[in-house]
Amino acid sequence: MTSAVSTPTATSSTAASSTATSSTATSSTAASSTAASSTTSPARGLVCRACGAEYPLIAQHACYECFGPLEVAYDEAALARVTREQIEAGPQNIWRYAGLLPTGQDPATRVTLDPGLTPLVSASALAAAVGLRAPLWVKDDSANPTHSFKDRVVSVALTAARGLGFTRFACASTGNLANSVAAHAARAGVPSIVFVPSDLEPGKIITTAVYGGDLVAIEGSYDDVNRLCGELVETDEFEDTAFVNVNVRPFYAEGSKTLGYEVAEQLGWRIPAQVVVPMASGELLTKIDKAFTELVEIGLVEAPEDGWTVFGAQSAGCNPIATALQAGTDEITPVKPTGIAKSLNIGDPAAGAYAIDAVRRTGGWMDYADDDEIRAGIRLLAETTGIFAETAGGTTVAVLKKLVESGKLDPEKETVVYNTGEGLKTLEAVAEQVGPTHRIKPSLRGAREAGLLG
Repeated sequence: MTSAVSTPTATSSTAASSTATSSTATSSTAASSTAASSTTSPARGLVCRACGAEYPLIAQHACYECFGPLEVAYDEAALARVTREQIEAGPQNIWRYAGLLPTGQDPATRVTLDPGLTPLVSASALAAAVGLRAPLWVKDDSANPTHSFKDRVVSVALTAARGLGFTRFACASTGNLANSVAAHAARAGVPSIVFVPSDLEPGKIITTAVYGGDLVAIEGSYDDVNRLCGELVETDEFEDTAFVNVNVRPFYAEGSKTLGYEVAEQLGWRIPAQVVVPMASGELLTKIDKAFTELVEIGLVEAPEDGWTVFGAQSAGCNPIATALQAGTDEITPVKPTGIAKSLNIGDPAAGAYAIDAVRRTGGWMDYADDDEIRAGIRLLAETTGIFAETAGGTTVAVLKKLVESGKLDPEKETVVYNTGEGLKTLEAVAEQVGPTHRIKPSLRGAREAGLLG
């Protein structure tokens, strides 16, 4: 597939709240007579992040000149035409930012579950527990349709894939991405085939298989799965298949920017001083930073007086990016992942070097948490905010605590931490640590003997 992605007319829709407690809401298809529209995509092409070579908006993820990764490049004048009023009049999902995305300007062309506008939760009790004195917020992306942030990237990637003429959707996944691709395909009526390591958490296997597409469990790590998918995409049999994180990866990655846009909007069009982001490939962290940069450059927000600082969180069982940063090098040594945070288990992270650059440039840091710290992080988040996170969220909270204790993160500055997935998908992580606090017979005597009555 080499045809360029279509860039049809955009239509905004129903007005949305920008408060810190906004939730996911209505479909993006309802039009508003007051919403301004964009005529074309603001994307002008693909550009190599390493050498700067440029390409059209096609299904390509690596540079022919240096084999570096490609990302979407934009017409800055087109981005600058986007206003706060246009965004606020848009649908209550990621498509309110269509003017800042590479595809999906026409609602009729979207392949989407309408994710986004997930809650930004005030977390004062969590702040006190970890030693923060400034406001702390949790961006809770477990509220998306398939309960992870992957719905954002998949909606953008598959919308681009449809425009490029692909007729089957696919991915390599550590679990959440497989859930989302299978669900999107089911709603769109398009065949799907997703590839996962065979040792994934049972919850993630079930919540992918239920959508009815092909689910291929591979006896190996995620890196083995990803390598195979990279080979499959070159075969004739997969010519019409869009692998969201392979051949349409540049579009896929742009969906993560909406996590940055939303936080800024929900904070009243401000960028927080500090963010803590979980890392697998490292791409989510780079795109949140990119979103903040774009918002400042086009004048939608002002940068904090001292700028913003980006922090990265990994698990001790798969920490090649954090290890490289702490060693003062740009060279990332691949590892064989272990540990309970399987959604973060990418041993050879594609965007690791770019995540290191973003963290260094903003004056941040990276750290990692072991399995016991991750379990404690899951429970601390749940007990202080009512948010039940999967292991990636536990990792982020555990690393937040370590960053405060080590003095790397300023306790006097406003901070946002990102929870990217739902704890119901990884129940086994804490299943042996939590359960009934009392077991009694069904009588007042039993309740009294258990200390439930005076």
